[in-house]
Amino acid sequence: MQWSHCALTVLVIAVWGFNFVVIKVGLEEIPPLLLVFSRFFLISIPAVFFVKRPAVPFKMIVGYGLIMFALQFSLLFLGMYAGVSPGLASLLMQTQVFFTVLLAMMFFGETWHLWQIIGGLVAFSGIALVSMNLGGGLTLLGFFLVIASAVCWSVGNVISKKIGKVNTVPLVIWSSLVAWPPLLMISLMVEGGDKVLYALQHLTWVSGGAVLYITYLSTLFGYGVWSWLLHHHPLGAVAPFTLLVPVFGILSSVLVLGEPLQSWKIVAALLVIIGLCINMLGPRVFIGKIKK
Repeated sequence: MQWSHCALTVLVIAVWGFNFVVIKVGLEEIPPLLLVFSRFFLISIPAVFFVKRPAVPFKMIVGYGLIMFALQFSLLFLGMYAGVSPGLASLLMQTQVFFTVLLAMMFFGETWHLWQIIGGLVAFSGIALVSMNLGGGLTLLGFFLVIASAVCWSVGNVISKKIGKVNTVPLVIWSSLVAWPPLLMISLMVEGGDKVLYALQHLTWVSGGAVLYITYLSTLFGYGVWSWLLHHHPLGAVAPFTLLVPVFGILSSVLVLGEPLQSWKIVAALLVIIGLCINMLGPRVFIGKIKK
């Protein structure tokens, strides 16, 4: 991979990591479900009128949009609204890798390999460490909401595998069109019309900027560039960079929001990242040794 492409990959990862901080900032002024609705409404409108629908069954787009977008991000935003810090949220979301492996075994008959078992045990020991330190801003409700969001992400990965190889950006745009109508209705029912109207009428440069960042930088730019990178480089060369998402998430939360960086957070982050490394790089190490 060229250095310029490496730099572009790291930039996308940094955008995704910093996105957790931006979400937290947006939640200070905008109710969580309204913020999720705003994201997918702006992604799909007016783009859907200019981008051709991907050549996949519409029911797959509906399933992907409702689970991968509407449900996953509603749970994530609600979890962060309930007290999970941006740094911890970026870390907990990485458990989707292991939920995806489990679902792949259930739906596609894939088998667990030794490195996946070891990686999963190491990573979830880090998650267990996080769960042992509930309190001080990290609530039990928030913890389980974010974990549930990671599960939805893994279900979305299964749907994505069934969809097959398609252009990512049109899929994101059309799936977003499916996601926002139910989000708007639920936001009005749960958060209340008055609260929604107040948030829209009192939108500031900060909250407005957060919406734009989440919509255009994190989603359209991030997914668009990531799709381009995957088309130009092997998956094995690009995917390991995602290990840096919680690193950028934690560091940006510490630097921008002043999130406390206790020793247990550092240990938990290291355990999760090491577990992910074992899971992602295991085939090269274990299979390489077998071949030798």
